[in-house]
Amino acid sequence: MEGEKKASSVSDVGAWAMNVISSVGIIMANKQLMSLNGYAFTFATTLTGFHFAVTALVGLVSNATGYSASKHVPLWELLWFSIVANMSITGMNLSLMLNSVGFYQISKLSMIPVVCVMEWILHNKHYSREVKMSVVVVVIGVGVCTVTDVKVNAKGFLCAFMAVLSTSLQQISIGSLQEKYSIGSFELLSKTAPIQSFSLLVLGPIIDYYLSGKFIGSYKMSSGAILFILLSCSLAVFCNVSQYLCIGRFSAVSFQVLGHMKTVCVLTLGWLLFDSELTFKNIMGMLIAVIGMIIYSWAMEAEKQSNTKITSQTKNSLTEEEIRLLKVGVENTPVKDIELGVSKG
Repeated sequence: MEGEKKASSVSDVGAWAMNVISSVGIIMANKQLMSLNGYAFTFATTLTGFHFAVTALVGLVSNATGYSASKHVPLWELLWFSIVANMSITGMNLSLMLNSVGFYQISKLSMIPVVCVMEWILHNKHYSREVKMSVVVVVIGVGVCTVTDVKVNAKGFLCAFMAVLSTSLQQISIGSLQEKYSIGSFELLSKTAPIQSFSLLVLGPIIDYYLSGKFIGSYKMSSGAILFILLSCSLAVFCNVSQYLCIGRFSAVSFQVLGHMKTVCVLTLGWLLFDSELTFKNIMGMLIAVIGMIIYSWAMEAEKQSNTKITSQTKNSLTEEEIRLLKVGVENTPVKDIELGVSKG
């Protein structure tokens, strides 16, 4: 049992490390690809379509070679999930375009309490006081280091609301579908990626034209841009797989809370690699966020141990009751056998 727990902990850390490294890597690659100082490929939604197309191809090859098995999930559930996921991507892109950076960051932070409320409504999930406090500390820390000017407009607010709601629902649905159909994270991703890639590649150029005023057909592709698109797509495969892995292993709330570690990493790497400004306010915010994440991890572990202890005590009490009933049964059974034997005689 101890060996299994250690192996599970190692695989959990591995899944989380893969998510953090691939997420930070894809942000750095996309920054070079999409920035005006880089290759000015400003077609974010279409690029996401490329990401899912490559992910779908990897899933197809994996199924064909027998590395992964395809399990049945109703088509309507896959379509519903893909619509929610695409609304999340589109909403985030529109929110970033229509809102200030400060309000965009606040909308991302609001996903943690939204996920908590949605899990409470949909799955009747409750959280301890320590977990709630740690979530507040994380939100404050990330808010301090990322939120700057906050300007709100009606269109931007509606897009942010759609993005937060759909992203939260998507992350909860990943775990629910995996549990409901006993399907692995990669198998679920392999089923949803083709639908998402097709819809994003069809609608992506239209959305990007609305966002940037440029059509992807007019973009002059260079060897450097192609290289970074391929790098971005490769990292996206790891990012998508690890996201499904993490939500399948942890919960949507844990994914959101610990996911802000990526924000800390991005700020630090931006300072190291791109000469981004790192102020005292940023550093203080990052420290508060990291402390909140540590408290959250401790609170979740304490809650898990408490639940395990309660379950163990319940099992023990049931076992004692079963033993008592069995003893009564054993004491009574021989008498009945003798009586039956006598009556037969």
